[in-house]
Amino acid sequence: MADLSVRELPLFPLPDVVLFPSDVLPLHIFESRYRMMLQSVLESDRRFGVVRWDPRSQSMAPIGCCAEVIQHQTGEDGRSNIITLGQQRFRVLNVTRETPFRSAMVSWIEDDPEDNIDALHTLTESVTTALRDVVELTGKLTDSPTELPEDLPDLPRELSFWIGAHLGGPVADQQQELLELTCTRTRLEQEFEMLDETRRQLAARTVLRDTLSSADSGNDG
Repeated sequence: MADLSVRELPLFPLPDVVLFPSDVLPLHIFESRYRMMLQSVLESDRRFGVVRWDPRSQSMAPIGCCAEVIQHQTGEDGRSNIITLGQQRFRVLNVTRETPFRSAMVSWIEDDPEDNIDALHTLTESVTTALRDVVELTGKLTDSPTELPEDLPDLPRELSFWIGAHLGGPVADQQQELLELTCTRTRLEQEFEMLDETRRQLAARTVLRDTLSSADSGNDG
């Protein structure tokens, strides 16, 4: 009987790009090998693996995320614009071929079951509050109010993936670490630490700005 948790998957290594489940990733396909990969993918189940490529170490991450092509448009020059949606995460077991495009045998990975659901939901609420505070404080500092999406996930695992996908700045290393975790609670705990630290910094900057603004107003008088 075939092992349904293992399959061969075309791979698309991308420099410092980490795809998370349920995240949307637009791609422009122009290299000939990836044009062939896309054609092959569209003729099968429309899925391929996105794996972070580290340009510094010239190495491919051991864990990536399956991407499903949900929209595609190919021009007369053979180049394509596609929209993909992150699906399951996988571990690369072994590369099966390098040409015309890289493929590998992969095994699907999931988060481990949680034994304390109440504690997990309490943590999820704390993370959501910290996230809302960061967005609100950022909006105040930049004078461009921003709101979180109405469909922000409220389930712990899905929220942890959403936050991982939307971390700002050059944080590919952190994102890859979060992607590889198989414990929802640990992922949320690490994200809470990041968000709480950012919240503290933004709050301090807000107080400083308000203080300077008040001082300027006083001098104007």
